[in-house]
Amino acid sequence: MVYPNESLEDSPQKKMGRGKIEIKRIENTTNRQVTFCKRRNGLLKKAYELSVLCDAEVALIVFSNRGRLYEYANNSVKATIERYKKASDSSNTGSVAEVNAQFYQQEADKLRNQIRNLQNTNRHMLGESVGGLPMKELKSLESRLEKGISRIRSKKNELLFAEIEYMQKKAI
Repeated sequence: MVYPNESLEDSPQKKMGRGKIEIKRIENTTNRQVTFCKRRNGLLKKAYELSVLCDAEVALIVFSNRGRLYEYANNSVKATIERYKKASDSSNTGSVAEVNAQFYQQEADKLRNQIRNLQNTNRHMLGESVGGLPMKELKSLESRLEKGISRIRSKKNELLFAEIEYMQKKAI
């Protein structure tokens, strides 16, 4: 029990907890390696928790003194670094909101292009808009369609044979 005029240090019951350590290089190589592994794992765990709990884009890169790479990213490290470069380059000229808007605009443009390409491919598969295609692409399209048709026919035949077999068993 601590009395009002008695400090915690004088009390026989001291608080339990971690002691503070002096932040300096650990001289013993074994202790340094063990500390590195534990703290690296803790740091990676914190990065993961931050990304999940706060829906933040996180990229963490750590190099050991031996040159080994340890990394975590909830997205792509490369994409996060590119986003960082864009943000730091344009931070002098614009706000972070503008950089985010540009980033999402670029992503939307990429997705629009992908959709357009998929729609064109779908049209080509249906035999539409093939007038402007070069001979090489027409041959490629023809071979893909033939492979698709053969897969469809084999599946259809498989189902028909299974149905015939079922009917024969039912008749018996």
